[in-house]
Amino acid sequence: MAMRTTGATRTTTATRPVDTDYLVVGAGAMGMAFTDALIDHADVHVTLVDRRHGPGGHWQDAYPFVQLHQASAFYGVASTVLGTGAVQRDGPEAGLHERARRSEVQAYYDDLLHRRFVGSGRVTFLGGCEHRGPDPEGRRGRRDGHGGRRVELVTSLVSGETLRVRVRRRVVDATYLSPTIPATTPPPFGVATGARVVPVNELARLTDAPSSFVLVGSGKTATDAVVWLLINGVPPDRIVWVRPREPWMLNRAVVQPDPVVALGLAADTMAAAADAVSLDVLFLRLEAAGVMLRIDPGAVPTMAKTPTLAAWELELLRTVERVVRLGHVTQVTGGELVCEGGTVPLARGALVVHCAASGLRYPPVVPIWGPDRIRIQIVRAGFPCFGAALAGYVEATRSDGREAGGDADRERNRVCPPNRLPDTRADWARMQVQGARATQAFGAEPDIAAWADACALNPARVEPARRADPVVRAAAARLADVSERGLARLAALADAP
Repeated sequence: MAMRTTGATRTTTATRPVDTDYLVVGAGAMGMAFTDALIDHADVHVTLVDRRHGPGGHWQDAYPFVQLHQASAFYGVASTVLGTGAVQRDGPEAGLHERARRSEVQAYYDDLLHRRFVGSGRVTFLGGCEHRGPDPEGRRGRRDGHGGRRVELVTSLVSGETLRVRVRRRVVDATYLSPTIPATTPPPFGVATGARVVPVNELARLTDAPSSFVLVGSGKTATDAVVWLLINGVPPDRIVWVRPREPWMLNRAVVQPDPVVALGLAADTMAAAADAVSLDVLFLRLEAAGVMLRIDPGAVPTMAKTPTLAAWELELLRTVERVVRLGHVTQVTGGELVCEGGTVPLARGALVVHCAASGLRYPPVVPIWGPDRIRIQIVRAGFPCFGAALAGYVEATRSDGREAGGDADRERNRVCPPNRLPDTRADWARMQVQGARATQAFGAEPDIAAWADACALNPARVEPARRADPVVRAAAARLADVSERGLARLAALADAP
């Protein structure tokens, strides 16, 4: 999770000026992807600032056993592929592309920052620093004597020194979609004195075995924790799983860096939508097509953040039978869970595990290029790193970036419209529609289309060498045959304009 812009004030006097073309706030996945594409295609200097001491955002705080839920190739920056691109040969995911673990992601970003960014002389990294916003004494240079440059304040959380960053071009907010995670977010419920509640990170640091584990949360963090406990020998009957909502998840086998798989996923989605009379029917058809998975076959999920899940993980998750469906937890005491729909007694020695941070964030969808700053958001359906890299490429290649607003920003926003991450089924349908429209917009620009087809972060890319492949052509033809009807029905189901 990258740092958030804040208007908090400090008593430290601003002392030292820094000059830069771009001030990018947040060195998480999206800030790194934007900066990488920007310096790859424009001769500019970037000052990258983050509250954390190093890059990678929430990977600095993630639980030790976390692993990407997507193929490594879809994550990171455009210039440097994460991992080797290998297909797993052994284990329960044989045949699927490799997925990086926490240590690999952290090392990847650390190497990128120091070798590619700072080592180039074109990026300055201010770690352990807080962006405080515009300097009221230096706005637009009127009191600063530096032409039309913006002056932003950045304060070190270590020394207290405040830097006056003079920005020649744009301020970039790469924290707009920063996720919330249990390690840095208090539980969204009350915890009484004597209650034993820990964030999911603490599971790997236990010094004594609890009598039972009570996991609170419905999303990817909770599924990761349940799988980790089971593969580490905890019997299913010692796990209580509090699921306020039932989740739909994507079958990991259909989200792979292969054009035939990607085109097949899109075609299956549109085919399922084409004649669906409701969102329930849509998702049940997606399940029948092998696109969606649900943990409990007897419950129809309403939650659709749709992280990926593998078949072997689903099999393990279904062994946990002690599931609590009483809504959200409101209070944990020494002897019970208080939920919206009732109470659940806690066994003596039970450990309550907080997996209930919201994860994805849902701020208003606004134009990426605004008059005050660039706000990085997703563009196509999902895949935040690709959206951030795309925004960096568009910023670098559409005029010189010196002026905010006007025709230049209208053109950038036209070819790179923002999208929203999903929470509900209607959100998911809407994201698919908006993503398809965005793909049509940037795909109609020859240079962007060529860049996207060469970018490993793009899940829909088709490399030139594979365009004549009969299997690829057949998959593309199947998608073309159903896409118009599917998109129209998705828009109707999502009530999208």
